[in-house]
Amino acid sequence: VQLQASGGGLVQAGGSLRLSCAASGRTFSSYTMGWFRQAPGKEREFVAAITWRRTYYADSVRGRFTISRDNAKNTVYLQMNSLKPEDTADYYCAAGSRYSAPHLASEYDYWGQGTEVTVSS
Repeated sequence: VQLQASGGGLVQAGGSLRLSCAASGRTFSSYTMGWFRQAPGKEREFVAAITWRRTYYADSVRGRFTISRDNAKNTVYLQMNSLKPEDTADYYCAAGSRYSAPHLASEYDYWGQGTEVTVSS
C-alpha cells in the first residue's frame, strides 16, 4: 500500500483545512486509516482514526476535526476546523490491518509522507 497525503498549508487561527490521503491497493476498505502529527521537537502523536465502523479522536481535536473515508476513491480525509497555533505540525496518514488500538502508531503498517500544516496566531 502506498499513501499520498496532501492538503496542508498556512492558515490563520480559527480557519479550516482539509487533508486528503490517497491510497493504492484493492483492499483499502478493510484497512484502519489513521492520521498522526509531529510538531518540531515533539514526538509523533495520534490525531484521528477510522475503521469500517468507528471513528476515534484525540481529546485535543475532538469536536474540531472530522475523519472520513471514501472507499470508492481509496481516500481518507481529515477536515480540520477552528484551527489553533498548537495544531501546527507535519501530518501523516497511515494504514493498518489491525483494529484493537487505532491510537497507537505501532498498529499501522504503512505510512505516507507528511503534509505540513502551519497555523498562525
